Amino acid sequence: QVQLVESGGGLVQPGGSLRLSCAAPRLTFYYYTIAWFRQAPGKEREGVSCISASDRSTYYADSVQGRFTISRHNAEKTSYLQMNNLKPEDTAVYYCAAGLYVGSNWSRNLDYDYWGQGTQVTVSS
Repeated sequence: QVQLVESGGGLVQPGGSLRLSCAAPRLTFYYYTIAWFRQAPGKEREGVSCISASDRSTYYADSVQGRFTISRHNAEKTSYLQMNNLKPEDTAVYYCAAGLYVGSNWSRNLDYDYWGQGTQVTVSS
């Protein structure tokens, strides 16, 4: 059974940094587009960032552009989301997702085949 396991969440002060990890040991990782989503209380899940399988193109939501960096290490079957200059509005549960066929709208939830259970990120002083 394919599982995605997120880690690295926690409590951080505004302006701080966290690095999230998404491990997928049973996934044929190389072939999958990997994305990070987040969901804050009372809000819909939104796409944060995406990295393609083929050419490692990266995409970011406007709200995190310039602060977050997505990467992938295919040999380790792991994706990372480096989050810098965190803001209170970044507080949410962060999920990673893997999709074999992801369309031009990378933040479309339905395009992803596998999801992790999420990790909580809280930005507060």
